[in-house]
Amino acid sequence: MKDKVVVVTGGTSGIGQVAAEALAGQGARIVLVARDQGRADAALGRLRAAGPGLAHGVHLANLASIADTRRVAAQIAAAEPRIDVLINNAGALFNHRQLSPEGLEMTFAVNHMAYFVLTQGLRERLVATPGARVVSTASAAHQGARLDFDDLQSARNYRGFAVYGRSKLANILFTRELSRRLEGTGVTANCLHPGFVATRFGDRSGGLVQAIMPLAKLFAVTPQQGGDTIIYLASAPQVVTISGLYFYKRQAISPTREGQDDAAAARLWAESERLAGAV
Repeated sequence: MKDKVVVVTGGTSGIGQVAAEALAGQGARIVLVARDQGRADAALGRLRAAGPGLAHGVHLANLASIADTRRVAAQIAAAEPRIDVLINNAGALFNHRQLSPEGLEMTFAVNHMAYFVLTQGLRERLVATPGARVVSTASAAHQGARLDFDDLQSARNYRGFAVYGRSKLANILFTRELSRRLEGTGVTANCLHPGFVATRFGDRSGGLVQAIMPLAKLFAVTPQQGGDTIIYLASAPQVVTISGLYFYKRQAISPTREGQDDAAAARLWAESERLAGAV
């Protein structure tokens, strides 16, 4: 990863932090997208210790906002002539329905639309960089999920974990369609299930999920274990030409049947374009 540029969302804690610091240790210059200045400053300090002298950087943005995600993508694209890896990792679970600044359901906005808008905003830089990769954090939580295109914003019968599962299905479908659209460019796109990881995730989701999270985390894998497949997909020569797949523990595995639905992937892309274009 020497001299490579890696853009990371959700890199100030958890598996994103582990991946960012490991890749910095391999010689990559890390560009973080973070929400909080204090956490960003702390993360930069850790990156400088892991990969000294590499001019790691950070951009602040609210990834729940399409407009702000588009702004930060333009800012990064203007500052970085090349991007070797984009790691879409930021995510959240909300026990109660909330709306983003543009009026989208918050889980959909953060977990899917931020991936879509940021990747589109950096596409030109990725395509201009030989062997570039897009790595997106999905989840086995997509099992049992199905997208309802008449209710993508979950206005009916909102249940936090079910909505989260649909957003992770969206990550898998996004990866499939992105890979198809990147054919012939030399850019690959893959996603992964990190396992159930003991991180800050879910600590502020509210309700039952927040209440049971401390107990559930007793059975979770470490952030180091969870971040391993992100690092692998971002750096390993074994996957340099592999694209459009879903990984767990460094192995390509099959998502659910809904996660292999190319018609749904194309429809989600079209809906995402429409929503992004309305802002």
